[in-house]
Amino acid sequence: MPKQTTEVDRLVGVRITALRKAKGLSQTALGNAVGVTFQQVQKYEKGQNRVGAGRLREIARLLEVPVSAFFEDQTGGDGSDDNVFGFLSAQGAIELLRAYVQIEDEQLRREVLAIVRSAARLGRSAAAASAEATATATAAE
Repeated sequence: MPKQTTEVDRLVGVRITALRKAKGLSQTALGNAVGVTFQQVQKYEKGQNRVGAGRLREIARLLEVPVSAFFEDQTGGDGSDDNVFGFLSAQGAIELLRAYVQIEDEQLRREVLAIVRSAARLGRSAAAASAEATATATAAE
């Protein structure tokens, strides 16, 4: 009977993805560095294949993190660690973060952050209004 992957395998995969992207590496580059194909890296990242201990150690070395970074709840148990890794996996998140940290002027940083927060509020409001309109239309039918 083949071994089933677990939620821990999925979590390790999500963290590999986030840390790889944060380093600016492609799946191909990471795969070449650890001796596997990009398809295998993809399977690790999706939690479809379990990463062996030796390979995980090599991935950690390349990403310059301790092996524990793939497992530990570094937030004290409130779940925000998973939110951070989820954020880093979101399309455009790494580019946004890289651009933000290049802003040297503190006042400008605060203003950019205010703009992004405002855009997020508008996005949530628009999504809520759309959901409400859909619910109203469905109820009227």
